[in-house]
Amino acid sequence: MNEWIEELTDLSAADEPAVLVTVAGIRGSAPREIGAKMIVTRTETIGTIGGGQLEYQSTRVAVDMLEDDQLALRSFPLGSSMGQCCGGVVEILFEPIAGGMPAWLRDLGALYGQREPAIVATRISRSAPAKFVVTRDAVFGEGEAGADEAMVTRARDILAGDRSAQRNVQEFYEPAVMPDLNIAVFGAGHVGSAVVAALASLDCNIRWIDNRRNIFRDVPRNVRAIESAEPALEVAALPPDSYYLVMTHSHALDFDIVDRILRRGDAHYCGLIGSVTKRRRFEKRYRQQGMSQDVIDSLVCPIGVDGINGKKPAEIAVAVAAEILKLRERAQSAEAEYPDNVHPIGR
Repeated sequence: MNEWIEELTDLSAADEPAVLVTVAGIRGSAPREIGAKMIVTRTETIGTIGGGQLEYQSTRVAVDMLEDDQLALRSFPLGSSMGQCCGGVVEILFEPIAGGMPAWLRDLGALYGQREPAIVATRISRSAPAKFVVTRDAVFGEGEAGADEAMVTRARDILAGDRSAQRNVQEFYEPAVMPDLNIAVFGAGHVGSAVVAALASLDCNIRWIDNRRNIFRDVPRNVRAIESAEPALEVAALPPDSYYLVMTHSHALDFDIVDRILRRGDAHYCGLIGSVTKRRRFEKRYRQQGMSQDVIDSLVCPIGVDGINGKKPAEIAVAVAAEILKLRERAQSAEAEYPDNVHPIGR
């Protein structure tokens, strides 16, 4: 996720020295992927690069660099000498930020806030370091050595391709792109709140909708809380292939929301909280209104991954989050098999 952009921006704006710690290379097994980050200050660490001795040693290095102005790249073998058994080698990039807000970070924050896809390109060199942000048609925050044409071209190729973090010897490219996992949660009761809390830690965008006033509390950063007199109308605001969870305080409201979702025909998942009895009642009414059985069958109710049957809000939240993650990973792979209770819409 890209929370580090806002966290680092806040620290820089407050002139608090920090070190941005990034997994910049992996050989063999490692606890985190390339691009995983944490921020180290004098008093705290924000985020994680995998925990254990790797994170402990990296934190110590970062603390010693808080007053530096030079980046560093260090290798950590994850063997018995570090008390870890992954067996691989991880290269960690340490970037001290102690002199106010760098231009690249200021520009990146603005671009990300505007949902403009970008690549953060870094030249890892103590003699000629550079860090800049590349979009489809512009370059921002150039370093001392400038943004050379080859790096800009490579960054744009990545932006137009799979948008994954990549390392090329002394060059490092990281995407700063809004996640494309879009989730709408209708209902801010006990279950809805637990579900949003569970989902908010994922790399996703969440629209949380309810028609009751002053119902929202402790809204996470990647969640947009919406008080709407007509929640069903908010269905139209979601992009195609979104995931919908319907769990309001009203069966009549649930019915109208699900009706709009199913009739859109482009949702990846439409989950309705409730029992088999509730599903049958809804199915009967949808058939009476002329909805085809194929469309009705795409409704997931009851919700939650198989094997978790608890009824407490936290238990439901875990089951639902697991179901969405399972569907998400299968959608990203070539597999076409789904659990018996899940029927992706429009596939």
